[in-house]
Amino acid sequence: MTREDLRGRVQTVLGPIEPAALGRTLMHEHVLCDIRPPGTRADNDLGPEITLENVWQLNYGHGVKRAGRKYMLDLEDIATREVRMMKHEGGEAIVELTCGGLSPDPTGLQRIAAGTGVHLVMGCGHYVNEYQDPRNHGRTVEDFADEMIGQILEGAWGTDVRAGMIGEIGCTAPWTDTEKRVMRAALIAAAETGAAVNVHPGRDPDQPQEVADFIEAAGHPTERIVISHIDRTIFDEPRLLKLADLGVTVEFDLFGQESSYYGLSDIDMPNDATRLRLIRALIAHGHLDRVVISHDICYRTRLASFGGHGYGHIFRNVVPMMQRRGYSEDEIDAILVRNPRRLLTFV
Repeated sequence: MTREDLRGRVQTVLGPIEPAALGRTLMHEHVLCDIRPPGTRADNDLGPEITLENVWQLNYGHGVKRAGRKYMLDLEDIATREVRMMKHEGGEAIVELTCGGLSPDPTGLQRIAAGTGVHLVMGCGHYVNEYQDPRNHGRTVEDFADEMIGQILEGAWGTDVRAGMIGEIGCTAPWTDTEKRVMRAALIAAAETGAAVNVHPGRDPDQPQEVADFIEAAGHPTERIVISHIDRTIFDEPRLLKLADLGVTVEFDLFGQESSYYGLSDIDMPNDATRLRLIRALIAHGHLDRVVISHDICYRTRLASFGGHGYGHIFRNVVPMMQRRGYSEDEIDAILVRNPRRLLTFV
């Protein structure tokens, strides 16, 4: 595969497709993934089985001592069923951003895509510092860049399954030297291949802007950058609008996660209605083409099979809420179809 082969097309795990075939797209999900911190994975005590009696408490995230099972999306039959359910609700494509450190499974994604008819676009690159292979801390920018270019043009993680987006590229606050090298490499790989980049920012309200400024200073086109997890990072309109003004796409990707308790930082997690109000503020300031949405499912307990909302929540529940709250069909189409299509089409 060459860059010219990809230009003007979207690359799925089953091969390139025409952008018009993409349809309604979730821009940030995990279908097969292990998000347990690496230091905990040797512990065979995964905690209780997930039941109707404990799923709410497990999702709330506080008060269950051992919950390793919650963090493992490793049941391919369940994943296939969940993706098929999403398709039934009206979704047609998923960007699956399980990258280095999160146990990516490219051939598993191929089987799920083939078995459901849903377009799966795979990410590449590396997650945050804590999850990286210790050997990565000695690698050069050029080495990381060559790896990502190969993951897009040849195949990722020892397979011939090719990535269609770079990311989610992990950042923490404060930003580490290794993470900065991976980010520089991602920008080089994006320039070489024409892929877009998805960024996982650190949990500090100013870090999305720090990363966006870094990317702009590097001379990379900001319109090919997606900043994830805005809904656990930025809560005020001035910061949000300043970020969008720089040209990056802002991603609200925790739809369905409505518990106020958030164990990873001291914040009040917004609900879906609050997310829609912030998106409306972006639209009011001319940024309709800078918004995408998703669920970022990376826990079993958020799957419908285990009592959660599943990948269909946005199509089943959020789109009707958008319609009730005055979103036009054109605005909904921009957020779910046109913006993902633009970002996923190689340039």
